[in-house]
Amino acid sequence: MVNGCGGSQTMGELVQLTSFGLTEGEVLGALGRVKVRDVDYADLYFESCVSESVSMEESLVKRATKSVSQGVGVRATAGEKTGFAYSDELTKKDLELAADTARYIANSPSGTEAVPVPVRQRPTRDLYPIERVQAEVATADRVSLLNAIDAEARRYDPRIKNVMASFNTEYKVVIVATSDGTLIGDVQPLSRLQVTCIAEENGQRQAGSFGGGGRVGFQFYHEGDRYLRFAREAAREAILNLSAVDAPAGVMPVVLGGGWPGILLHEAIGHGLEADFNRKKTSAFSNLLGKRVASDVCTIVDDGTLPGRRGSLNMDDEGTPTGRTVLIEKGILRGYITDKLNARLMGIPVTGNGRRESYQSVVLPRMTNTFMLAGTSDPEEIIRSVDRGLYAVSFGGGQVDITNGKFVFSASEAYLIEGGKVTRPVKGATLIGSGPEILTKVSMVGHDLKLDEGIGTCGKEGQSVPVGVGLPTIRIDEITVGGTQR
Repeated sequence: MVNGCGGSQTMGELVQLTSFGLTEGEVLGALGRVKVRDVDYADLYFESCVSESVSMEESLVKRATKSVSQGVGVRATAGEKTGFAYSDELTKKDLELAADTARYIANSPSGTEAVPVPVRQRPTRDLYPIERVQAEVATADRVSLLNAIDAEARRYDPRIKNVMASFNTEYKVVIVATSDGTLIGDVQPLSRLQVTCIAEENGQRQAGSFGGGGRVGFQFYHEGDRYLRFAREAAREAILNLSAVDAPAGVMPVVLGGGWPGILLHEAIGHGLEADFNRKKTSAFSNLLGKRVASDVCTIVDDGTLPGRRGSLNMDDEGTPTGRTVLIEKGILRGYITDKLNARLMGIPVTGNGRRESYQSVVLPRMTNTFMLAGTSDPEEIIRSVDRGLYAVSFGGGQVDITNGKFVFSASEAYLIEGGKVTRPVKGATLIGSGPEILTKVSMVGHDLKLDEGIGTCGKEGQSVPVGVGLPTIRIDEITVGGTQR
């Protein structure tokens, strides 16, 4: 299935069509069967995926799973209409049936004889050079890792009463054949380690979570005892929350810490910059290209080319190389996140953001790694500038309405700022506001850009894909904080 791992190799050297039991002639014949008559564009997406997971709770392994899937998704687009079909059988007959079905749904019922579409094999980059042998982790090694995490977290403080940890890996091989002349493959490893600790004291119970990962191998978690740091961080947050006071409520300045708080940026702003919402005029950012949508200290990019990051890809799921797209530059809206369909219909560049959860899913424009660039302010200076406010270091769940950008996010770790100093931890804090409005109220951006540890998963239209977020320390002059303080 895989002959090497270097992205500088050609698709033929990297991923063989024969691993899917097909010849190049059969694949290109099926592609030609779709790309007839009124079809503007067609593609075939082949995928083979091995996923493994081990989870532990109460010092016991509670679950160990392994799943293997393989199939093909066939797509045809005609105008704004998309025809899509998939098959988990990869015979020539099943491939032709899926091709005919996708073409018919796209409003081109003609049974025109298939004419193979000429394509050329294209090499990919190498943003995550992990050989298969490095990606495969024995169950015993996974269990040993989780046992060490459980012990480290409980050692941190006797008030830690339960530890839940999981280690997940995925090894995906894909090949994409497109009617615009590309045949390309990629090998996409992915892993994530997640730890949650429960602390109890005087009848009170609090949780803390931490984790990380990316397109990295098992050794990544042992570098500098990273897995033990994850355990200690989860335990620290749980113990911290035992002493937290009720959060205040009202409109106040809020300082967001670097890294994972960028999830607020992803949800409240990033989704609104995806091209499908803007083409349909359902986004708060529709028709605003070239106009000011944020303060001049805000520059936001989406970058799928960062080596080893969870949201990075050598190519998107349409075979387009990922890139670095400037979305907002010094407060001015410069671009949207696009796939081929929406880029064509809107007459704007393709950015390499066409993504799908699996071969059973249609392509949607999705974020990769989305973050705000560093500014010039000192993070300590940002804290000192606030007389009374909130310092939010990490977030839990949240909700956002794409049409107006309104959001509600709960802070899992936050502190009061009093007299320019970070003081007491608080619990029950939520941030309530509008993404477009919040951007205009960012007055200070720190020079300490930090990307998240690698745990993000983004949901859209029932599909989940891995993503990354990032943020430097920033000051939002005014935002509504929902709290529990009486």
